[in-house]
Amino acid sequence: MSDPRALTLTDFPVHRPVTTRWSDNDMYGHLNNAVYYELFDSAINGWQAEHLTIDPMTDPTQGVVAESSCAFYAEVAFPTPLVVGIRVVRLGTSSVTYQLGLFVDPDRSPGADAAIKALGHWVHVEIDARSRRSTPIPAHLRALMETAVTGP
Repeated sequence: MSDPRALTLTDFPVHRPVTTRWSDNDMYGHLNNAVYYELFDSAINGWQAEHLTIDPMTDPTQGVVAESSCAFYAEVAFPTPLVVGIRVVRLGTSSVTYQLGLFVDPDRSPGADAAIKALGHWVHVEIDARSRRSTPIPAHLRALMETAVTGP
């Protein structure tokens, strides 16, 4: 896809409804940039927690963010219901690259605008919890990630 603004929610195999709060709006009346990163992080971790038993305090491996970015295409603000689309665009031995699309949730907003509002780029590296060095993604986690693999 040459223009990421042409992405739609159907381009993302996983959909995670997200909730914003009044305090997420900044002085300009739209979501503060940092909130987008919180929504993306919560969407990925919520998706994993819904399908797998993960305990970051006791699991032998942990996924840590090694790289992130966000392209902002249109403003959104509380209380607009939103959804994060998740897709895996690269699945390596010890890392995964996600694309995350932020959309107005068509299931919770009558007459929703289908245009992408922001596109996140998120790289998780799996590390050994003790040594803090990269390690292969565990099979159960890899299997879940494979369900969201698409092309870039």
